[in-house]
Amino acid sequence: MDNNKNNYQKNIGIIDADLIGRKKHRFPNLVCEKISAYWKEKGASTKLLLSYENLDSFDEVYISKVFTDTECPECFYDEEWLRKHQNIHVGGTGFYFDKAPNLPDEIEHHMPNYHLYDEWIETECSKAEKKHNELELKKPESERKPFNKIDYLKQFKEYKEYSIGFLTRGCFRKCGFCVNKKYSHVFQHSPLEEFYDPTMKKICLLDDNFFGCPNWKEMIKQLIETDKPFKFKQGLDERLLTREMCDILFNSKYDGDFTFAFDNISDYDLIHSKLKIIRSNKNSEKKSIKFYVLVGYESTDEKDIENAFKRIALLMNYKCLPYVMRYQNKNDTPWKRSEYRSMYVTIARWANQPNIFKKMSFREFCLANQALHKTNNTYCASYKAMLDFEKNYPDIAKLYFDLKW
Repeated sequence: MDNNKNNYQKNIGIIDADLIGRKKHRFPNLVCEKISAYWKEKGASTKLLLSYENLDSFDEVYISKVFTDTECPECFYDEEWLRKHQNIHVGGTGFYFDKAPNLPDEIEHHMPNYHLYDEWIETECSKAEKKHNELELKKPESERKPFNKIDYLKQFKEYKEYSIGFLTRGCFRKCGFCVNKKYSHVFQHSPLEEFYDPTMKKICLLDDNFFGCPNWKEMIKQLIETDKPFKFKQGLDERLLTREMCDILFNSKYDGDFTFAFDNISDYDLIHSKLKIIRSNKNSEKKSIKFYVLVGYESTDEKDIENAFKRIALLMNYKCLPYVMRYQNKNDTPWKRSEYRSMYVTIARWANQPNIFKKMSFREFCLANQALHKTNNTYCASYKAMLDFEKNYPDIAKLYFDLKW
């Protein structure tokens, strides 16, 4: 009681650095929501801050950053500066990559405040409606359309519709490109009830490698028993898939795409065998299945381009969608320095748009881009990248450029 009284007047500022520093960022920061809930329980006032101004006016300020390339003031990386400003606390993989310190248990295992972003969402909606109405007033009255608030709010569904958390932590893979290297095994982290809010429509899991946990079956049954659609945001490790796992997954009330990863060409034969298991399940035919395809990690040469196409071709053969992820680490983005930079961009643009990928071969996509090019007697970047690569590596082009869904 005394502790609550002492904290009642405290003002707590909370900053989701990715929300400020990234355009169109549309996923809540779970740490921010937990910190808010923790302090509110103590009787403090918490506020989501949308700038880095006037931080000294708050008793405590918590800044969480997930992505390493999110821009924020340099002072937050300076330990000496942080020691002088002891009310400011920074954390997350965006600051510390794979060395991010853990949250205190009393925050880590606290029910999140799923309403932290409500005021920001309403403000964004009001601004959009105002802008919409201003543009509509410039049109003839017969052509004007009302602002569709329901459609606009769909982009905020993760903020408004999902219970979010980790059932497990850790991964034994130790992939060089991954920030999740802290643990060498997968273990049960939180009970579902720790973050599950029955008033939310759906459940979103952030687990690193769910199927690597020995208790996976018990936990997934608990998810199914809620009768809520659920999804694994970070994807699942298809290298661990069994027929039993597929039967449970494809019979569940799953939300959206089933997402896996095809990071390494060295896993080609193993992934091929798992694709056969996936497609042997009749229910999988009705499901959308997507694989993240990492490129630009092992190299950024013609071999890496070939390996990307080889993986995409295998996925296409099993009617699975690729999503090309161009590798970057906390200090560098190697593909941007590659002579095949335009190829990396073009492949991602083609593969990452399902409506296009299902209709066009890579060559057809590049031709379509050239047809839209407005400058006469020049090639657009996509078409030129394709032509240059095909000229130097005709055998690779012959194998992959004309493949279609």
